[in-house]
Amino acid sequence: MIIIIIGVAFLVGIVGWVYVALKPPASKICGTPKGPPITSPRVKLNDGRHLAYKEFGVPKEMAQHKIILSHGYDTSKHMHIALSQELMEELNACIILYDRAGYGDSDPYPSRTAKSEAFDIQELADKLELGTKFYVIGCSLGAYPIWSCLKYIPHRLIGASLVVPFVNYWWHATPSALLTKSFKQLPKSFQLAFGIAHYTPWLYFWWTKQKWFPSMVDEGMFTDSDLELFMGVMDCPNNHPEKRRKQGEYECLHRDILVAFGKWDFDPIELTNPFTHNKGCVHMWQGSADRVVPVELNHFIAKKLPWIQYHEIPNAGHLLVHDDESFEAILRALLAG
Repeated sequence: MIIIIIGVAFLVGIVGWVYVALKPPASKICGTPKGPPITSPRVKLNDGRHLAYKEFGVPKEMAQHKIILSHGYDTSKHMHIALSQELMEELNACIILYDRAGYGDSDPYPSRTAKSEAFDIQELADKLELGTKFYVIGCSLGAYPIWSCLKYIPHRLIGASLVVPFVNYWWHATPSALLTKSFKQLPKSFQLAFGIAHYTPWLYFWWTKQKWFPSMVDEGMFTDSDLELFMGVMDCPNNHPEKRRKQGEYECLHRDILVAFGKWDFDPIELTNPFTHNKGCVHMWQGSADRVVPVELNHFIAKKLPWIQYHEIPNAGHLLVHDDESFEAILRALLAG
């Protein structure tokens, strides 16, 4: 009898340990009694959530061109913008940067999907009175909301730019051989992390915290030019990790990965041209030396969708958006149509 009791107690202890190990910590919601303070202007969405934002360039009420920029993984609306105020005034443009759900001062969204990201952008535009149509730019992992905009709200867009856009290695219509080949070019730690996010998302939080195996180790993913640009980004005082992750890593970083590499309702190569009669344009920008996203796969997608204008910058890495010459070219091309 004693042995049975000890066995049951041991089993209960194991179950309790597993439950604690798999369960993410409670979120620290901005503006709640135990949460961090709200430090940015925000709009309230129809479902009660808030999105934080900031403006850059010409005031939106006066700007001819209104652009919403979707930031990448582990950054925020305070990401470094490699553009001068003088250029923005020359172009008569305003960029709205916003914290995607769970980042910075924007409320978390446990039910977020690739589709919901597009409608967050649409509501943000409406709440800020940007007009019936606007431009969108997505950087790296922040490009999946732009693919979603092209799918679900193309009628609201004047133009779109996908800058070093991430890929989902489980898109259902893209050739599996190409996806597999590109996936195997990633470091093993990235393959494991993305595979866990896709196949066993309930295990992802534990995976990021366990110490037995490396979790998404850099392993030379960035070029020398990337690292040089990264040092400049680090000088941005408002973009430090404690500010963009202040509501908890699970709500921003983990959910971002889980949505990006989860199951989607569509595959980008199934999209049709959202702009007929030459009334808009989609651009894709890629660095030829990018080690973070597979150049070959993005080139294939652009070839399958001839209405995308593909630009490949020789010898450039992944951080194009932080290079002043590259980002100026990205912006000028977008506004030119």
